[in-house]
Amino acid sequence: MLDFIRTNARWLSAGLLLTFVSSFGQTFFIGLSGNDMRARFGLSEGEFGLIYMLATLASAAILPWLGRSLDHADAWKVAGFSLPALAAACLLVAFAPHVAVLALAIWLLRLFGQGMMTHIALTQTGRWFAANRGRAVSLVVPGHQLGEALLPVVFVSAAALLGWQGAWIASAALIALIAWPLAVALLRRERVPQGDDIAASAGDRQRQWTRGEVLRDPVFYLLLTGVLAPPFIGTTIFFHQGHFIGLRGYDPLVFASAFPLMAVTTIIFGFVCGALIDRFGTVRILPFFLVPLAIASLSAGLLTPVWGVYLFMFLVGVSYGFTATLLGALWPDVYGVTHLGGIRAIIVSAMVFSTALGPGLTGVLIDQGIDLPDQLIFMAGWCVLASLCLWFAARTLRRRQGGPE
Repeated sequence: MLDFIRTNARWLSAGLLLTFVSSFGQTFFIGLSGNDMRARFGLSEGEFGLIYMLATLASAAILPWLGRSLDHADAWKVAGFSLPALAAACLLVAFAPHVAVLALAIWLLRLFGQGMMTHIALTQTGRWFAANRGRAVSLVVPGHQLGEALLPVVFVSAAALLGWQGAWIASAALIALIAWPLAVALLRRERVPQGDDIAASAGDRQRQWTRGEVLRDPVFYLLLTGVLAPPFIGTTIFFHQGHFIGLRGYDPLVFASAFPLMAVTTIIFGFVCGALIDRFGTVRILPFFLVPLAIASLSAGLLTPVWGVYLFMFLVGVSYGFTATLLGALWPDVYGVTHLGGIRAIIVSAMVFSTALGPGLTGVLIDQGIDLPDQLIFMAGWCVLASLCLWFAARTLRRRQGGPE
């Protein structure tokens, strides 16, 4: 592992940096100053939530077209316009004179932060590596957890000194002065396949699918039944955590203190999944990766003791670790790398859409008297049915690849 990291430090660092910078467009980071944004423009919880949902949906609509740029331009050029756009979005948040400008800023944060940063990182990692793709993805994905661990504390401390708007200006400066030039410098040199990667590429008989062919492939939609479950379920429970805590009578600190457990577990099982992918391949793991999330949903829905919170967060960490690493390696394995930018852009767009739909749909059900624990039991059922779909998909994919079913 250490030799692999030393040999590929440049490209692994580029991917890790981009997943880390994606944090500036993630819900957890934007939510750090959500109350300040609402107070500045006199927005209610519902009004702010609606703006956030519409901005997220709009970013999901644009991403399939913007993401295709990776198929036609060098990665450093795509990062070269995406990072300044993300920095500009941070400045817009700080200086927005009207709620419409705030909505525009949130749209840009979601599009270039959550969307393009992750898209560039995982698409390029999938292209750069073949034989060790699982290991490489498992080393790039922890940038997300690093951002979740560090940035809230840094932002809150900066806001205490500079005010919340000053903290957003500082965020823009960090992106523009450090992340932008560093990412471009790291990405300017393409990785040349070496050793096992050359052998893996030479022995790869898969066809190189176009985006149109993928959209006409029934297996793609079977895969989506499973791929969309983790972002939908995870975003839903974290968005409605106040409702959940109130129902169970938990101390809010209990739920908050379980987040580090989830982050550490995510990183550990991301490495475990990477090793399993390199040994067995993505397709063999595919039918099983939702099992931890199914158990997590059931535990949150049925277990009322406080220790159930920690069990839930541990299982979510296992699920997130497997999901992030598996999905980073799955698409190049299934559909090839020639049109990977456009293909992954559709998938990321669908996942962003699910993160927007989840809180809204489940919130309506809560208003209708169907509490979140009851909904989580049905979500566990979704994971079980999706696993069956993934089993059928895996059989078809192994048949396509010429292996035993």
